[in-house]
Amino acid sequence: MIKFLLFLLFIFTFLFESAKAQSALDSTQKAKEFINLEEALKKPENVYRLNLSNQSLKIADTIWSKFSNLQYLSFKNAHLTQIPTGIGYLRNLNVLDLSGNDFELLPSTFTNLTKLQELYLNDEKNFQFERVIPILSKLPNLKSLHLENDELNSLPNNFYMLNQLESLYLNNNRFEYVPVEIGGLKNLKFLDFHDNILRTPIQDNQIQSFGFKIRF
Repeated sequence: MIKFLLFLLFIFTFLFESAKAQSALDSTQKAKEFINLEEALKKPENVYRLNLSNQSLKIADTIWSKFSNLQYLSFKNAHLTQIPTGIGYLRNLNVLDLSGNDFELLPSTFTNLTKLQELYLNDEKNFQFERVIPILSKLPNLKSLHLENDELNSLPNNFYMLNQLESLYLNNNRFEYVPVEIGGLKNLKFLDFHDNILRTPIQDNQIQSFGFKIRF
């Protein structure tokens, strides 16, 4: 009986240590950031973070289906004229940085990114924002949107459709007034509005009327 109990204790200890080691390995793997697409494609199912910033990219749409566990992707300053339609395969993507590119629209497959929480659209001078709002509105978990340094002086009338947003970054634009359209964002908690060209100072009572925190 004692031998049997010792055997069970040994099995339990072995399984516990194995699980702990695997957990540590998974954590390390998830933290690793790949910056080379060829390297990432060797074992794409093990890639959680892929940073392709400042690279000249010509990527086939079909490869994105291989990155089944990708959670973070950056195309920052890649000067893409089109966003790959295959991006819709990234069903586990949480954060996407598309800043500093030359595209005008987002592909319809973008609506497949149902786990996307944070989207960067900074430094986009050609972006037709009004036309893509209906696409962004279909992303149920999109909580944070960055529209920094986009030369914006107003927001489109359909901006209220982004009602899922909790944080909005409009800093370094050309707004003269806090846009009234953000009043329709019922879940908004934070607005970054610094480095705009406000014509009149904003009073505390005006800030409170919006119901969320504004950083000027």
